[in-house]
Amino acid sequence: MNESDILAKEEYCYLTTTGRVSGRPHEIEIWFGLRNHRLYLLSGGGEKSDWVKNLLKNPSVTVRIGKHTFNGTARLVKEKEEDTLARYLLAEKYQEWEEEKTLSEWARTALPVAIDLH
Repeated sequence: MNESDILAKEEYCYLTTTGRVSGRPHEIEIWFGLRNHRLYLLSGGGEKSDWVKNLLKNPSVTVRIGKHTFNGTARLVKEKEEDTLARYLLAEKYQEWEEEKTLSEWARTALPVAIDLH
């Protein structure tokens, strides 16, 4: 098992954005999916979530997974294929989604965010 597989099995990651008003670091614990040096998150609150508002203003973020910390650039997922990947990656990891099953409302409607890790 390579390091990426080990990191992908962690339950949570810790995302630090820069506060859009305060300019101070703001850390949240959040579910994630990892694929090829790219992290995927789903925002149940859509663009109304503080962390999403923060990364829209300043896309430079820090992500901690286990004992590893990475710098990254966050963006909203726009492409349909990547959108589908993000939703299924998280549904499979956290909601025991299987082939032929319907995605939960959260997995269908949450806003997908990608973080390209440096």
